[in-house]
Amino acid sequence: MPSETLLAEPAWIHDAVFMHVYPLGACDALMPNDFQSPPVARLDRLLPWLDVWAALRVNAVYLGPVFESSSHGYDTADYFQVDRRLGDDAALARLVGGLHARGMKVVVDAVFHHVGRDFWAFKDVREKGQASPYRSWFTGLRFDAKNRFGDPFVYQGWHGVEDLVKLDLRQDAVRRHLFDAVAHWVKRFGIDGLRLDAADDMDLDFFDGLHAFCRGLERPLWLMGEVIHGDYRQWARPGRLHATTDYALWKALWSSHNDRNYFELAHTLKRQVAAGEGMYEGLTLYTFADNHDVNRAASLLKELRHLPLLYLLLFTLPGAPSLYYGSEWGQQGRKEGGNDRPLRPPLPEPPGPPDSPPGLRAAITRFAALRHQHEVLRRGRYRELLVRSEQLAYLRELGSESLVVAVNAADKPSEPVDLPLPGAGEGEWVDLLESGRRFSSRGGRLQLGALPPTVGRVLRRA
Repeated sequence: MPSETLLAEPAWIHDAVFMHVYPLGACDALMPNDFQSPPVARLDRLLPWLDVWAALRVNAVYLGPVFESSSHGYDTADYFQVDRRLGDDAALARLVGGLHARGMKVVVDAVFHHVGRDFWAFKDVREKGQASPYRSWFTGLRFDAKNRFGDPFVYQGWHGVEDLVKLDLRQDAVRRHLFDAVAHWVKRFGIDGLRLDAADDMDLDFFDGLHAFCRGLERPLWLMGEVIHGDYRQWARPGRLHATTDYALWKALWSSHNDRNYFELAHTLKRQVAAGEGMYEGLTLYTFADNHDVNRAASLLKELRHLPLLYLLLFTLPGAPSLYYGSEWGQQGRKEGGNDRPLRPPLPEPPGPPDSPPGLRAAITRFAALRHQHEVLRRGRYRELLVRSEQLAYLRELGSESLVVAVNAADKPSEPVDLPLPGAGEGEWVDLLESGRRFSSRGGRLQLGALPPTVGRVLRRA
């Protein structure tokens, strides 16, 4: 099979604007799971938000863990059972059905690196020891010592955490079980994609097998891996995954504002996506300003006035941009002493609290709308035009369509901005964010003058 066929992504991902939701937190689920209480359909609490997300121009939702787990969702107990704290199959089907009815795709967390100690096969090992037929399912399992829980065996955990038991993904029986779970999710709920948790700590050939398996399913799945560090091309390549998380861009987005150093962001973009030289040019990576594992963007930035600029950049740069629930109104949240709960709060009743800074939601909605309206922002090439400590300008181009994005992060007007646009000739450019504001191009230069404080422009030839 040709490599381009193996790598083919579902077409919708190029047009995606994600909302990322952590259901156990957003729905205020109790922790830990007692595994005895009847299911409570807390997922229904998300249903009133669907139209709100649609109004934000969201058209894809990434759901954090929704299957039975011991506590936070990443300690799976049963891949075939909806977490009773969130409801049952019918509750998840209602949510996915509501999203699909609004034209939204659904991606779910696939936590395949490890399971919780309550995972049914691991419980069998705890009960039967070496007599368990599942003893080969777990990495590093040995019966010559005790673990910290007092079991007469030891095993590998995620980064040494014994609550998270590492699966041996080389075992055919383990792969069959996980692949069967994926097939079940597709058939029962009609999901559109998987986010592979801890992908950067998993056997790469597991993803090759998953990709091959998914080609035989009744609907194509988008496969995206959580990768913190490394060359994303190890994971996003023909016959493997379609994309990874883009933590390099995440870091550059906030720290370049805090350090008044757009050179950092420009370097990251040139290295990753610059036309003709970027390592990941042509890949649609999953881009974000924050998520369930990192401090909220509103808490990371030293100055909240930069928050709209950060989102303008996110939505006009290559990738599939994602909002994290609540961040559209400037939700604060910091990880405290290793505790992730402040990052994963309950969702209030819609539409949520007032924006901080004011107008943030309207700005994000405008940026998302621009992305949907202009294919060049979704599929176009990236070319740097200007970089200064607090000003950045770049070109997105696709065929005959071109858009120029220019931002000034300073709290005062910039020095005059004069951008090289070879072949642009003479003409007028209109700012799509400020109706009626026009600028001239002459002799292959686009003259924007001084950019006002903390402002961004998206320009198109009139």
